[in-house]
Amino acid sequence: MHAIEISGLTKEYRVGFWNTRIKRALNSLNLQVEPGEVFGLLGPNGAGKTTTLKVLFRLVFPTSGTARILGRELNDTAMHQRIGYLPENPYFYEHLSPEELLHYSGRLFGLQKDELRRRVDRLLDRVGLSKSRHVPLRRFSKGMVQRAGIAQALINNPDVVFLDEPMSGLDPVGRREVRDLVLQLRAEGKTVFFSTHILSDAEALCDRVAILNGGQLQGCGELRQILSLGAALTELTLENPASAVLEEITPLVLSVVRTGDRVRLEIQDEASVEKVLSVCLQAKVKVISLNPVKMSLEDYFLSKVSPDGVRQSSS
Repeated sequence: MHAIEISGLTKEYRVGFWNTRIKRALNSLNLQVEPGEVFGLLGPNGAGKTTTLKVLFRLVFPTSGTARILGRELNDTAMHQRIGYLPENPYFYEHLSPEELLHYSGRLFGLQKDELRRRVDRLLDRVGLSKSRHVPLRRFSKGMVQRAGIAQALINNPDVVFLDEPMSGLDPVGRREVRDLVLQLRAEGKTVFFSTHILSDAEALCDRVAILNGGQLQGCGELRQILSLGAALTELTLENPASAVLEEITPLVLSVVRTGDRVRLEIQDEASVEKVLSVCLQAKVKVISLNPVKMSLEDYFLSKVSPDGVRQSSS
């Protein structure tokens, strides 16, 4: 059983002065998320990430298609007890403190008083708000509100946690703490589904990623497979090669960059690497380094969302 299963999900909105135009926010989206994995939904702003989460939480209804969470229909209230959600822009009653917010959320899930108190204490400590537990939320920064939102998403000890842009508004320390929290949730066997446009967070956390652009799925796969697709190119650094040598090898390379006495070459394929090395060795040019440059998540992302694709680069 998939933790999350999305099939043919489409969402259209009517826009314009007379609502005569149709904007398609999602277009036949198909996704499966396995239990216990961290899954990243990536895409630029307006790609359809938040719309996907809103459909899963029945905040908006799809035009067509279906979705299931933990094998249950989206309107199954018993399933709702087993999931947690942090929206992109959380809004809570500002007069409440983090402790009061968590007690309020816990009572909505029917938690008993003693168990709720233990969970509140533990969660406030996990998100770094123990010392601010009695401070009204109106006095919090955006990052602190985000921490409180993460805590309320976990108050029911959910099996599946949905986080919409969870790093939004956090300073570097806060982002590191949230990363650690996500990894702890995975270690506990929970499924984490989060959307983000911050690729470094996805690269540090995700088992698999999917890329949305313009409401359409552009790519999906295991992160380790994407990052081990092989060398996008090879970088060769030479020391003070003669002009004649450079003239001979320039047609075989993608770029030539000179910095002082050193020349850095970018070479696309292995056959060209062998030819360039052969020329350099015959001319007795000193080779400083030879490095394969692997595809990064940023390279993969840009190749999927750029209209014409992008050439992979080491810079």
